[in-house]
Amino acid sequence: MIKLLIVDDDIELCQLLQDYLSQEGFFVDTVHNGLEAIKQVNQINYDLLILDVMMPQKNGFETLTEIRQDSQLPVIMLTARGEKVDRIVGLEMGADDYVAKPCDPRELVARIRAVTRRTQHQVNSNNNGENKLINHVSLDQANRQVTKDGQAVELTSTEFDLLKLLMENAGKLVTRETISETCLGKKLQPFDRSIDMHLSNVRKKLGDFAKGKPRIKTIRGNGYQYLIWSEQQPEQ
Repeated sequence: MIKLLIVDDDIELCQLLQDYLSQEGFFVDTVHNGLEAIKQVNQINYDLLILDVMMPQKNGFETLTEIRQDSQLPVIMLTARGEKVDRIVGLEMGADDYVAKPCDPRELVARIRAVTRRTQHQVNSNNNGENKLINHVSLDQANRQVTKDGQAVELTSTEFDLLKLLMENAGKLVTRETISETCLGKKLQPFDRSIDMHLSNVRKKLGDFAKGKPRIKTIRGNGYQYLIWSEQQPEQ
């Protein structure tokens, strides 16, 4: 059974979601502030965290930052409808997805199933996967770890999946549609900037090649390409 933790200071909403999600076959715990959430995550092995942004004591962003120091637990952020900044900040800080409030429980269930299904599929496929090494960046599929020049690079689950997909297709165009369906578990929606936020995080963590040459190239209007760069390659 998939174990969820809902973190929201709206007690009534938590109860409604807990009842609905329990009927859908999930095991659900609820807490009402970030401090309690961090304590629970450290004590119980959850499959996914549903985290509200606006909370007392420690807000969702602060809670996510602290959790990400020790855990790559998948996280879906609950954001106020229309608050684009909250969605962008959440994704930049390592959230895997977001749902706008007030949320349709059916949409939330679909997002939960997409994230957890993708995570489980990746664990199964990674057990038999080969490691990748391109230009000093090593991707260990079995342990879901990335290093650059021997130093660990901390990636979220979604960031790891995105990098894995690009490295498996190094030198080739990977479309935004493919990235959305493979790494986010959903069809690409108009004006959805989730991919751009996750890609931006990966770029920052890996850095560019020497002399500012991009490691991941944007093919405007189409997708992205992981470049294979030779240090002997002459500058254009």
